[in-house]
Amino acid sequence: MKRLAILLALALTASPALAAKLSCEQLKARIQAKIEAKGVKKFSLEIVPQGQAADGKVVGTCDGGKKKIVYRRQ
Repeated sequence: MKRLAILLALALTASPALAAKLSCEQLKARIQAKIEAKGVKKFSLEIVPQGQAADGKVVGTCDGGKKKIVYRRQ
């Protein structure tokens, strides 16, 4: 569980730098790969507009801050 928290923290700090260079789908794929590498099996990532409420933890932003990537563990 600590590893997942560290992973999510890293994703949050790295996402602004990546957001300028990657599309939302590319950033989502990178975050997904990192989570799967930690052994997490049941989770979802969803791209939603910045103003929209979403259940879960925001693990990245993209499209110049207009969208966010939300993580939910199932």
